[in-house]
Order: sequence, then structure tokens, then C-alpha cells
Amino acid sequence: MGAPRDTERAAPRADIPVTAVLTLLDLAAKGPPDEPDAVTDLLLTEHLDTATATQVGRRVRELQGAMARSHRRGQELAALFSSARELAELHDVDLLITRLVRRAHDLAGTDVTYLSEFDETTHELRVRSTAGAVAPSFQKLRVPPHIGLASKIVESRAPQWTSRYEHLRDVPHDDSIDNAVRAEGLVSIAGVPLIAGGRVLGVLFAANRTEHTFSPEEVSLLSAFADNVAVVLQSARLLTQARDAAAETQRAYDALADHVEAMERASRVHEELTAAVLRGGGAADVARTLEAALERPVVILDETYAVLAASDDRSTASVIDPPAVRAAITGSLRSGRCTPLDPPTGEFHTAVAVLAGEMMLGGLLIGDGTVELGAVEQRTIERAAQITALLTLKQDAVLHAEDHVRGELLGDLVSPDARRRASLPARLRARRLRPEDLRTVVITVVAPEQRRAALRATQTVAAPSGLAGEVDGVVTLVVPESDPQRAATAVRDRLCAATGAGAVLTVAAPPAESLDELSARFTTARDCGRVLTALGIEAAAVAADAYLPYTTLFAHDPTSVRQFIDRTIGPVRRWDAERGTDLLATLHRFVDCNASPARAARLMGVHSNTVLQRLDRITQLLGDTWRDPESFFRVSVAVRLHTLSEALRSSAHPLRRP
Repeated sequence: MGAPRDTERAAPRADIPVTAVLTLLDLAAKGPPDEPDAVTDLLLTEHLDTATATQVGRRVRELQGAMARSHRRGQELAALFSSARELAELHDVDLLITRLVRRAHDLAGTDVTYLSEFDETTHELRVRSTAGAVAPSFQKLRVPPHIGLASKIVESRAPQWTSRYEHLRDVPHDDSIDNAVRAEGLVSIAGVPLIAGGRVLGVLFAANRTEHTFSPEEVSLLSAFADNVAVVLQSARLLTQARDAAAETQRAYDALADHVEAMERASRVHEELTAAVLRGGGAADVARTLEAALERPVVILDETYAVLAASDDRSTASVIDPPAVRAAITGSLRSGRCTPLDPPTGEFHTAVAVLAGEMMLGGLLIGDGTVELGAVEQRTIERAAQITALLTLKQDAVLHAEDHVRGELLGDLVSPDARRRASLPARLRARRLRPEDLRTVVITVVAPEQRRAALRATQTVAAPSGLAGEVDGVVTLVVPESDPQRAATAVRDRLCAATGAGAVLTVAAPPAESLDELSARFTTARDCGRVLTALGIEAAAVAADAYLPYTTLFAHDPTSVRQFIDRTIGPVRRWDAERGTDLLATLHRFVDCNASPARAARLMGVHSNTVLQRLDRITQLLGDTWRDPESFFRVSVAVRLHTLSEALRSSAHPLRRP
């Protein structure tokens, strides 16, 4: 039998050469083939019978599938290990999520990969991180509850996918979501839930910009990575919560340490303030102790807002009463608590009232400093205000006792009963007062609300060689000064500075030559003060001698002085007020010139006929008899009283506060 012809086909074989086996093993090792018919072509080349070729092809493809799954599992494990390393290395959850999404993007091989976080409170899904996305609207996408593919994945807790999102009809659509998907150009989308500890943390999506049917292997791969991502994300959250809890614990510990330190500081302050009370300290001790504890300047005011004590070298003659300070202390009066200044002044930030029952004794002002004014510090300030109130009441009680003794001395000194002055020299010397120094009586007239502060201030003014107190309801001093006008001015200025009052009237009587004359001098000063008060003079410093004639006339009834002026020259005053003339000035010059029209004209610099015409008008107003001796005397007194009162009003000046 000859050799077969080339045109004849080779007989089918049942065995495979070694070279073909090696080639098949190489194809199986690659996993999914790049050329699907490579195995078939190889088996046809070797002329295997159909049964053998089918069996070998099936086994090779099974090996290819197994190798592909092994390769995919290796990728998953590598991604998992990388995620674990990143979890150990990264402390920023946002950065960790971004890296996990990028790793999923590389693993899935899709155009866009993104992670949406689920909010258990609102049930919204918010895009947290993306890879491959370009549209800004998509990267900020929020999916409301029960809307779209994302909500379906959360509610079903199972993977969902679609090859064409716009044809998806089994879920509710939302225009804003559809527009965002359209802006990103996404066509096919697959999503798997991120579940850890029975809770849905979010959804991991893989999407393409072309139509694509996701295979079970692709969905399975995405699900496997999603499980890893969920575990890593949950671990990161727990780690973050643990760190936050540790930080919160540290903050609580620091707060506790600060609180303990503040309590210890408050205890020291309380002990020092208590010691100050026991040793007879004053407001200055409170200010210094509080300043040392709070490292803030402290100023203590009395009820008139005058500085009572300060932790610095501030003058106690100053007054601090801007609107913010008054408002804060008034608010503290109602609450009894520290009240911030609104707005803070450049120097002070907090105030608290010094109270005794419902009576305001002053206030504490706290400046700026390094120690924060927490609850404990504020309570310390409030206790310091209470200690200040106790010290003030104690000092007031001591002063009251001393004032009572000195008041008795002062009352006996100016009493008209000579029997009360019998033993005065000895009693005065027992108080280290020299009788010969008690010369000039000064009375003061202040508003009722300033009376207490004025009494306290006069004690300072009179010390150490004078007496001060209240006699018959009048704040009275007896001082060594021999010049009445200087004495009245000095007392007025000191009281204005100490009380903050602008309206203070002081009247000084002529100096007495002996103790027996002081009673009459007191009467003179008191009567003059009453007459001036009746004239409406509230702020002046005068010597009583300048008003002695008028005091003598009206001392019996000071309130009648206004009526006298009005009855006597009232028509002239009203004429001037209604018509803008100045007949009263002409009348004043006429009186000063002893009823001489010519002299009055020369003094005024006008023609005598002008003066005569004005006098005729005055006659029409006052009547034909006003120039008679008795009537003219009354007119003269009324004119001089009016002129003196106007001069006092114009010379009175308000308090110039520092």
C-alpha cells in the first residue's frame, strides 16, 4: 500500500503530542483567553477525534476559568491587604475612603466608580467620593429616600444593575438625579451595598458611559470588594469614634483639672477674704486679693460710682460711671450675679453689684486678663462682692458709732442751749480736737439720694481737726478755715469729687471767735441755705455774709422769697419774657444809682430820655407808687435778690470728672 495522497485527510487520533499539551497548559495558565478559538484551532491542528477534542477543550476552559477566578481572588486579596495597611497608616477617614474608591475603580475597570454614604437619620444617600467622574453636579449628588437605583439597593440590601439607566422603570426617578447622571454621561450602572454589623453604610457603584451588561462575575467581584470596603470603613469609623472618645476623655480630664484648680483658687481667695474680715481689713484688701487670684485688675465702687478701692494705683477721687457700667451693675442688682458689660469698655469687662438685702452699696469691676472667667471664677467674684458688703456694713457701723459720738459733739457745739456746751472743751480734747480750731461752720445741701455719700465724704473733709455730721437734717461741718468763701469752695469741690454729684450747695458762716458763737453761726448758714434753696440755687459755694440782709428778711419763711420777688417785680419780668426787652436791667441800674435816671443812663451808655421812657413803662407795669420810699425799698430788695440768684446760677459749674 502506498503513502496517502496530500489530498487525503489524516485519520483522527486519540493521543496528543507533548508539545501540544504544553501549549494547552500555557493557554490554561493565562486565564480568560484573548482569542476565544485558540484552543479549538490547536485541537483541530492535532487531528483529534471529536470526543477527545471536546473533552480536552472543556477541561482546558475549566482550567482557564479556575485560573481567572484565582487571579481575581488574588486581586481582591491584594486590595484587601492594601486597605488594611492604609487603615493602619491613615487617620483621615475621608482620605481613606478616597483611596478605597480609587482601588475599586482600578479593580472593576469601569469608566466611573463612586461611593454614596447612607444617612440613617434622613435616609439620604450622598456621594462621598468618586473616581473617573468629571461633572461637578454629579460629585455633589444627593439621593432622597425611596428614589432611584441607590435607594433600591439600600432597601433590598442586594446588588442591583442596569445596562441602560434611562430605561430603568422599576424604581422612582427624580429629575435632579437623572440630570446629574446625564451630565456625567453614564449609561450602565451596577451598585452593591456596603453592609457591616447589620447596618447599611452606603453603596459602591461601578458605571460605564456605554451600554454594558454586567456579568455575574463582575457583580460578584464588586460585591466582594464592597464587603472589604464596608469592613474597612466600619473599622475606620470605629477607630475615629475611639479617637474622638479618647480626645473627649482628655478634654473632660483637662476640664476637671481646670475646675479643681479653679476650686482651689476660689478656696484660697475665700480664706484670704475671710481673714481680711477678721483682721478688720477693708475694700482695698478685697481688690488686691481678687486681682492676685484672677490676674485681672479689680476696682470697687461705692453707691455713687466713686472709686472706693482699686488693685492698681488709681485715685479714689475718680468716678467710673459710663452707661455700660451703670447698665451692668443695674442688671446685677436684679440677678445678684456677675454681669458682662455690653459693650465692654476699653478697661472693664464684667461687673457685679455689692448688695446688702435690696440696698446697693456699690459694685465690683473686673478688667481683662489671662484667667478665663468660668462659673467658679464668677462665683468667686460674687462672694468677693458679698465680703465687700460685709466689710462696708462693718465699717459703716464703726463710722456710725463714731459719727454718733462726733454728731453729739457737733450737735452740742451748735446748740442754742448753753448748758450743752458746759463740758465741751474737755470732751473735744478727749477726741483729740482743739477747741480753738473749730471756727467756721459750713452747711451743705445735696439731693436726698446723695445724703449718705455726702455724710461719709464730709468726715474725710473735716478730719483730723474738724467735726462733721448731721444737725437738724442738715449736713454740717465745723472746720479750722478762717476764710468763709474758701471754706465753702473747698467743701463743695471735695464733695463733688467724692460723690460724683454736680449739684452741691455749700454755705459758710463768718468765723466764730469762741465756741459759744458757733450756735449763731450755724443758724446764719442754715437760714442762708434755706433762702438760696428757695430761690432755686442748687449748685454754689457762698459766704453767708453776702446774703445776710436777705436772710434776715426771709429766714422766718424761706419759701416766701419767690412769692415776694414775683409780687414785687413780676410784671416787669413777664414783660421782658413776652417781648424780648430788658426793662429789668434798666430797673437794676436805676436802683444801683439811687433812683437817678441820669446816672443810670451814663452807666448804661444810653441817652437819659431812653431811661426815662423805660421808667415810664415800668411805672405802667408796677403802678404810680413804686418810687415811694417804702415801695422803692421793696423793689430794690426784689431786684437785688433776683440779680444775686441769677449770678449764682450762671457761676455754678458741673462736676469735672477725671
